[in-house]
Amino acid sequence: MPLSWDLILRFTFGGGQRGFTRVVALASLLGMMLGVAALILVLSVMNGFAAELQQRLFSVTPDLLLEPDLSTEASLKEWSMRLQSYPDVMASSVFQQSTVLLQFGSRSRGVKMVGMDAAGLNEVIDLPGHMIAGDLSVLSRDSFTVVLGVDVARLLGVGVGDEVTVVLPRLTATPLGVFPKSRALRVVGLFEVGAQPDANVAYVAADSSVRLMGPKAKRGVQARLVDRTRVNDLTEKLTALNDSSVKLTDWRESQGSLFAAIKMEKLTVAMLLASVILVAAFNLVSMLTMSVTEKRGDIAILQVLGLSPMKLLVIFLGHGVLLALLGISAGTLLGVALAVWISELSLWLERALGWVLFDPAVYYIAGLPSQLMLRDVIMVVVGAMILSMMASLYPAWRAAKVPPAEALNYV
Repeated sequence: MPLSWDLILRFTFGGGQRGFTRVVALASLLGMMLGVAALILVLSVMNGFAAELQQRLFSVTPDLLLEPDLSTEASLKEWSMRLQSYPDVMASSVFQQSTVLLQFGSRSRGVKMVGMDAAGLNEVIDLPGHMIAGDLSVLSRDSFTVVLGVDVARLLGVGVGDEVTVVLPRLTATPLGVFPKSRALRVVGLFEVGAQPDANVAYVAADSSVRLMGPKAKRGVQARLVDRTRVNDLTEKLTALNDSSVKLTDWRESQGSLFAAIKMEKLTVAMLLASVILVAAFNLVSMLTMSVTEKRGDIAILQVLGLSPMKLLVIFLGHGVLLALLGISAGTLLGVALAVWISELSLWLERALGWVLFDPAVYYIAGLPSQLMLRDVIMVVVGAMILSMMASLYPAWRAAKVPPAEALNYV
């Protein structure tokens, strides 16, 4: 074994250290392990939450909205056919949308009412996959029927078969005066996504929306893409048509702010948890500084025997990095194991202790989601190694600067 490696192993695992120095070294190792494990676990859980929310929210959110200035029925159908001619588009349909007020008894709730045909409900937003009550086919078969989000129905206190009154932003002149237009709608189904649409969206059939909302409602074409991440390519193709009378809105604008906020929250939490690794690195500085002080005589003897200051610097730098590497390795294994098994562990704790860690009525989820990403693990490990090397530099530099003659006076 090379002399440098032999000395690094002796300084790290040898029995010449004082008890307090060993305690500080152990605290540094444990701090590094816990910091790395916690950071990997939290990043994986936040990835899981983001993926879960994205899966649920995008299942009923179109990837692309196209709103031409000329929103006649013929123009919208022409745009829908044009979108379907692109290979990136899986399905498209005409939609009509307006903000309305739903009333049932003394309760009321403002919602976004969306009208579209059966193809749009099935292929563009995949509403059948989220139905929990009722029959979606009735929506297209019977006029003046509505499908509500489960939270809207709960707030109004209605179920399948009940009738709600929709108050529209249109005025109707009567002998008694001018009043907002209203109409009774029969609830034929409830859907549950597990996200915000449950509380603020209602769906009606295309023919009902035309009769309810009138020509002044927001109208356009919505599309589902084969690959949502390639929406920019399709947007550029449509923009290249030089048609300034068409407004394009993709999922990055409609939902991008939400996922940007999640990304910023993930970064903030990562920075806060990185402080745990930073504290462990400071403990490493303290431990190495005490180790250099204890081994001043050994350092002086090694210098007299011909060991260069540069090799001394490398030895003590390796001493600190080896300790940090042990903590980082243990923390990585612990963090990866927890990230993989945290969902099952949370469910086991709920069954064993009788607790409800995540109430589905509040959090929309019944467990703790986790998605381990190799990129996050590499980032944490590399960041911890860089901090450890920086923390080891100063004590190693001090060891290389120990004057042999002065140190041997105290041997």
